[in-house]
Amino acid sequence: MSNPSADKILTYLSTLGPIGKCPAPGTMGSIVAAIAGVLIAVQWGVMGLAIATVLVVAIGFPMANAHLRITGQKDASEVIIDEVGGQWLAMLPIPVAPALSLEYFIWVAVAFGLFRLFDIWKPGPIRQAEKLQPYATGVMADDIIAGAVAGAIIMLTTPFFEITAY
Repeated sequence: MSNPSADKILTYLSTLGPIGKCPAPGTMGSIVAAIAGVLIAVQWGVMGLAIATVLVVAIGFPMANAHLRITGQKDASEVIIDEVGGQWLAMLPIPVAPALSLEYFIWVAVAFGLFRLFDIWKPGPIRQAEKLQPYATGVMADDIIAGAVAGAIIMLTTPFFEITAY
């Protein structure tokens, strides 16, 4: 049995409040996630971002599920907690420079671009993950995989560029 008050809180959080109602909610959610990810990484390092990512992914499932249950939708575009988890996964391989160097912001922009590309394009396993049941699983899984793929590309390419942690 669900708790209506808890469900309303979870659904509000799943949309990041009013951000999920903005035009292009996935992109807006990713922008907010990238900014928050930078703030977390600068304050608590990559390990802090990793812990935050695990927490967001773990609570994202019940959040998305509550919203889908309340609205009766299968995949509500206003649910953007999945973008937060995916965007942060894409950012995890970027070494954090305390001075917030230009190269750090370039890599954050690359992570943003790659994540959005894979989240919108949904090649192969990302498209299959979107179809997982129950619906909240698919909502979260496709963005988790898109973020992991974007992060893997960054992890494989950063050694070819001069990016260092300070």
